Amino acid sequence: MINIDELKFDEKGLIPAIVQDADSGKVLTLAYMNKESLQISLEKQLTCFWSRSRQELWLKGETSGNLQHIVSIDADCDKDALVVKVNPDGPACHLGTFSCFENPVFKSDENEGFSLDTLMNLIEGRKQSMQEGSYTSYLFEKGIDKILKKIGEESTEVIIAAKADDKNETIYEVADLVYHVMVMMIQQGISLEDIRAELKSRHIIDHKVKQEKMTK
Repeated sequence: MINIDELKFDEKGLIPAIVQDADSGKVLTLAYMNKESLQISLEKQLTCFWSRSRQELWLKGETSGNLQHIVSIDADCDKDALVVKVNPDGPACHLGTFSCFENPVFKSDENEGFSLDTLMNLIEGRKQSMQEGSYTSYLFEKGIDKILKKIGEESTEVIIAAKADDKNETIYEVADLVYHVMVMMIQQGISLEDIRAELKSRHIIDHKVKQEKMTK
């Protein structure tokens, strides 16, 4: 851990802070901190910035309720910029969007890395714009009964592969199952954020249960 005094604030006493969603990794906003706002952020474990337009301290979400609970703060190699990972209570942008960065400038399909989020976007695209010859579009055309039937089939395949202790086959079948579950999620209007939130709530409950057992 480095000390605040080791950080390099600019000539105005500010340091840029890139705020990132701790779960998804999505960049939420770029703001600035001075030494006082950083100290408040550390003490409250909530993001506090220096507003350059209003020339005053700004506790994010103090009026809107969209607080940002700090998970971690890291400085770059030159110690003149920060990455702040948070669990947000609501939208980061004053326009009401989850992130301030919602205006695409360029996107390369060729160089885009894989993630569950990009796969969900692809699946949703196949529903919004049906493509002939697309298996995903075919599933949406057939409807929920067909999708659920495939989930049942793939679940059975996962069980068979795991029971046979075949790791590679199990990985293959789990991937098939996950894909079909994601198709069902899109069909039912369920997002990855919904699942993350549910799992997160269970993690908190489990943590509390563990603490209670340790104190008994």
